[in-house]
Amino acid sequence: MSTESLILVLVVVTALGFDFTNGFHDTANAMATSIATRALKPKVAVLLSGVLNLVGAFLSVEVALTVTNAVIRIQNADGTPKEYLVADGGGALLMIVLAGLVGAIVWNLLTWLLGLPSSSSHALFGGLIGSAVAGLGWGGVNWVGDGQKLDGVVGKVILPAVMSPVIAAVVAAAGTWLIYRVTAGLAHRYQEAGFRWGQIGTASLVSLAHGTNDAQKTMGVITLALIASGHWTHPGTIPFWVKAACAFTIAAGTYLGGWRIIRTLGKGLVEIASPQGMAAESASAAVILTSSQLGFALSTTHVATGSVLGTGLGRPGALVRWSVAGRMVTAWLITIPCAGIVGALTWALAHALGGLTGAAVIFLALVAFSAVMWMRSRHRPVNHTNVNDEWTGAGTQREPAQAAA
Repeated sequence: MSTESLILVLVVVTALGFDFTNGFHDTANAMATSIATRALKPKVAVLLSGVLNLVGAFLSVEVALTVTNAVIRIQNADGTPKEYLVADGGGALLMIVLAGLVGAIVWNLLTWLLGLPSSSSHALFGGLIGSAVAGLGWGGVNWVGDGQKLDGVVGKVILPAVMSPVIAAVVAAAGTWLIYRVTAGLAHRYQEAGFRWGQIGTASLVSLAHGTNDAQKTMGVITLALIASGHWTHPGTIPFWVKAACAFTIAAGTYLGGWRIIRTLGKGLVEIASPQGMAAESASAAVILTSSQLGFALSTTHVATGSVLGTGLGRPGALVRWSVAGRMVTAWLITIPCAGIVGALTWALAHALGGLTGAAVIFLALVAFSAVMWMRSRHRPVNHTNVNDEWTGAGTQREPAQAAA
């Protein structure tokens, strides 16, 4: 097996590793409010979400094609492949993709340990942008597309990142206000029972939508690597085995459950009731499904968080912990640059060592970092038994009761 083929194997394995972290990092987006209001038991919620993420991954490829074509320039103006796609058997681009994935996974694991619902999508884009700039210069990144329309990183990533949480918050706030107006005459127990059933349906829709958006991002990265190595020559399609591998991997990660982030989003941002949960999930599903069809690689985390915040604004007298929201927004703002710095540094190390040695070293460093993050998380475990423990304080949480790892 050639050096480039071995590096390709490392890229595919690392990409699926990212897909797995994406799954458990983003379980909260669909299920945090249903778990917080006890519409679903925690383990049932993550199982349902995993199954629907699996189904959703097969429903569309528009976002995958965005990742394949909209971040790193893979074609010249005349449609011919860039020189780094054919030089060294695509080895240079493979190293860039591998380094970018390392940057994304490092940021995902760090924010998971801190319980921050940051964007896995932006971690991926940041890592790829950082490694591409380090390896190819600023011109290696497809910033605005072909110039005829706003495309590339700015049109497909940055603008949706800014607009989607605002739109989701407005929709959720309006929906929450309307729900409480319409059901004002109903007894509280009837409201809770009815809306908990509604939450199951809307949470399921968000999980399906998440599969149509986030699973595809890893599909796009693997397809980009296959194009670089000459194993795939159709930038407008995705191999079926790539779809299947990414679908099952993100479903497995979702079932694992990112309990720390579920706790923050479900208990820490807003004191949420079942009507708010249904409004938040409905708003999230609408925004995510619309963006998936348009090929916008938005952050489902930003959308879900904006929706939860919107329900706090739409319900009179609701408690919103703005200090927690501030921590989240700070994490959002630094995700792309931080993941980009890690991606660039990782590429520099791999490039200095060269070839398969460089790729193997950064892969093993990632495995070691992941093990450290996991061991750190065992000191104060959060899982399905304590995810709904009381949250106290303006912006900090009381540590949940110690549970078995």
